[in-house]
Amino acid sequence: MTIQRKYKVLVVDDEPDIVELLEYNLEKEGYEVQTASNGKKALAIAKTFVPDLVLLDIMMPEMDGVETCRQLRQRTELANSFIIFLTARSEEYSEIAAFDVGADDYLTKPIRPRALMSRINALFRRDVQKTSPDEHDVIRIGDFVIDRTSYTLMKGEVQITLPKKEFELLYFLSSNPNKVFSRDDLLHHIWGADVYVLARTVDVHIRRVREKIGEDYITTVKGVGYKFEMPK
Repeated sequence: MTIQRKYKVLVVDDEPDIVELLEYNLEKEGYEVQTASNGKKALAIAKTFVPDLVLLDIMMPEMDGVETCRQLRQRTELANSFIIFLTARSEEYSEIAAFDVGADDYLTKPIRPRALMSRINALFRRDVQKTSPDEHDVIRIGDFVIDRTSYTLMKGEVQITLPKKEFELLYFLSSNPNKVFSRDDLLHHIWGADVYVLARTVDVHIRRVREKIGEDYITTVKGVGYKFEMPK
């Protein structure tokens, strides 16, 4: 992959061998890398490093990955950062918990470096494509201004912070008002065909968007999917 700019990756894991493996492969691909052995250190580093991507384990001392992700997502400077869980936890409830706090992807160990690098490269390629000039747009709905050029959501004079996937979901639905999309449609458009996540992930993200913008905009069409309804 030819990286247009030097993306920054924060690796958070308490296993030194895994950290070393990830650091080596990421730097080989041209990424700038910093590492942390637990969630508290990750939060401190992220404040100044401001990573484009966080690779995050779940089971760590002092602060687990789920709580770390939740706190990272509360920071406005990291609203557009990707967070991928790399963990030995394969239970569905762990995956749901990860997406519920704002994860973009969830991968189980053991790590296959080449496959992981391909996935990360694809993630940034899609990000570049989505922010190309042809994609830039501003949607105005009532008091809301959804600005795709800056990934900002304004309600009047108040800015509402949305993690990247929540913003993309809102933007996609609002740019296709009154059209119903199935969970599979939304997974394909927002997460991409090369990222495997549970259909339940869409429900979690829809719920989180509704909590921030209100219940009146995104409607559930029972047995079909979701649609964005323009206010009357």
